[in-house]
Amino acid sequence: MEAQIKVKRFNPENESESFFQDYSIDVAEDSTILDGLIKIREELDGTLALRCSCRASICGSCSMKVNGSAKLVCKTRIKEVSLEGEPVIVEPMSNFPVIKDLVTEMDLFWSKVKSVDPYVKTNFEPEAEHIVSNESMTHLLGVMNCIMCGACVSECTALEVDPTFTGPAALAKAYRFVADPRDEDKKNRLGKLNENTGVWDCSRCLACVEVCPKDVAPMERIVKMRDLAIEEGYTNTSGYRHTESFSDSIKKHGRLDETRLALESTGLLNISGLIDLAVIGIKSLFKGKIPPPLPHKPKEADKVTSIARRLDSQETEE
Repeated sequence: MEAQIKVKRFNPENESESFFQDYSIDVAEDSTILDGLIKIREELDGTLALRCSCRASICGSCSMKVNGSAKLVCKTRIKEVSLEGEPVIVEPMSNFPVIKDLVTEMDLFWSKVKSVDPYVKTNFEPEAEHIVSNESMTHLLGVMNCIMCGACVSECTALEVDPTFTGPAALAKAYRFVADPRDEDKKNRLGKLNENTGVWDCSRCLACVEVCPKDVAPMERIVKMRDLAIEEGYTNTSGYRHTESFSDSIKKHGRLDETRLALESTGLLNISGLIDLAVIGIKSLFKGKIPPPLPHKPKEADKVTSIARRLDSQETEE
């Protein structure tokens, strides 16, 4: 089978801009993209830099962007992404500094993982093996499947805007210990994760869930930790205020009151935050993007508010 692979190249020694290079290779019908890249390096171009190891979807080192989406190239077959023989576009992961070609720098990734204290914390020395229930550990199996490939980080839209965001991989790892019944530092962990750059900075775009090769579902873990933080009493955050304002707006108006949402999320006593918000508001006004001061009443708003209130009462009962 003839395969066309277009690789994004970058050589820091030349201090040049990145560019795409086309390769045409003959591969077996069931070849993976990694098989193709290795064949290119061994037979066509020995200067091509890439990272791989196990070739069995275990080590996570071969995560790259394929046709614009992060994937493990060792488990992605060429024919899966090139149905009609069209070129397969391979690039290094996004949100990572590129070292050379398809190899990215992972130091910041690991520093974020370390920042969540990825180990069980206890205040005692157990006299025997600390046995927990099967149910509690079965619940953690999904997040424990994470192989630290970085695919979720590559696709994270929040990290594109704010590189200080802890990120989906590290936050999913944090949940693994927050939910571990042996860990005795749950409240402090949630307090730290509740701060800026933590769980409330996730935009809930679902991109991390879609690209995860192990079905870890980082966004779902992040959202759960928001709920857990609220249960622990961590409510003095813009994220919590945003959630409450959004919910109240729907229950009252049947639609989102954007002006109220911005003010209440910032905090009416947060003077510096309100000043920053005013600057944004002025810029938005000149761009014609300012929302109306009073929300209009949509059609059948009563039905929307009724549904919202009913859901709210159900959650309260639970």
